[in-house]
Amino acid sequence: MKIGVLTGGGDCPGLNAVIRAIVRKGSFHYNDEFIGFIEGWRGLVENQTMDLGLDTVAAILPRGGTILRTSRTNPAKHEGGLQKCAEHLKKNGCDALIAIGGDDTLSVAKKLFDNGVKVIGVPKTIDNDLAGTDFTFGFDTAVNIASDAIDRLHTTAEAHNRVIVVEVMGRSAGWIATYSGIAGGAHVILIPEVPFDIDEVSALIKQRHARGRYFSIVVAAEGARFGGALATREGASTDRDEFGHPRLGGIGQTVAAEIEKRTGFESRSVVLGHVQRGGTPSAFDRVLATRYGLGAIDMMHRGEFGQMAALRGNKIISIPLAEAISSNRKVDKDILDAATGILEKLKAGNA
Repeated sequence: MKIGVLTGGGDCPGLNAVIRAIVRKGSFHYNDEFIGFIEGWRGLVENQTMDLGLDTVAAILPRGGTILRTSRTNPAKHEGGLQKCAEHLKKNGCDALIAIGGDDTLSVAKKLFDNGVKVIGVPKTIDNDLAGTDFTFGFDTAVNIASDAIDRLHTTAEAHNRVIVVEVMGRSAGWIATYSGIAGGAHVILIPEVPFDIDEVSALIKQRHARGRYFSIVVAAEGARFGGALATREGASTDRDEFGHPRLGGIGQTVAAEIEKRTGFESRSVVLGHVQRGGTPSAFDRVLATRYGLGAIDMMHRGEFGQMAALRGNKIISIPLAEAISSNRKVDKDILDAATGILEKLKAGNA
């Protein structure tokens, strides 16, 4: 078979490991040929390609980013975009396509499948919020980076008697905030799933200071809502990408300012931003990404089109793309209970 491959949406540690696994197993076990479409769906719409052979994927396992590059292009927003995707696959002699991405990328893959294109999806999002799979690659790396940052911020917060609010990624779900907050010993964790009361947060921080603990660490997911509204970058509330998402940013600064106003304690915010998804992937993510790539190429040769590779327990299985994009996977109750326990201990005077 000749197979097209693309990576869409935000970059993510482990993307190159997926590409490498697909090309190596496809070449060695199935005698497949591969062609890469550059910059996600944009490359397929505009027919921008690159060679994707064994030499191309040599030594890319530990590299961050994606050798195919990426974009947030939505073919459905371009006149004849979906038709161009199908035509350019055919023009390049591709029998099928492997699309690596999150719910936006995979929603396009589903549309193409519904229009007769043979497509298989691989889940990718550091937010870990894609339905149907237990973990997505890149999440572990992001949590490790955020946890290390929180560890470092503990010492400077304590030295200066400050409240530091750490803003991490997480548009619709607070997986990174929750895991890194628990691992980093944060005193408050704010996530999209749970509305928060800034007066209660401030009262808890005052309680810590009253007991002689003159610093606090607050971890906030970028999608946590203050007053019921998402925090967006200045002038970005109407600046949306082609999938309709506003450019989030600012919840950390807002929360820090409100805490300082209510408590009188010096408060600062730190935005980890894109550093969370840059650089080399963790060992866990390299292994998971490799397994997803191997699973995808096997699915291709089993004819499981319109499906996505997914992790269930310790097995890579195949699920319908429709299931994968049906909803955002929220932080589950057990993890929420662990995070909430931090606030409960604080109220009890034990934090």
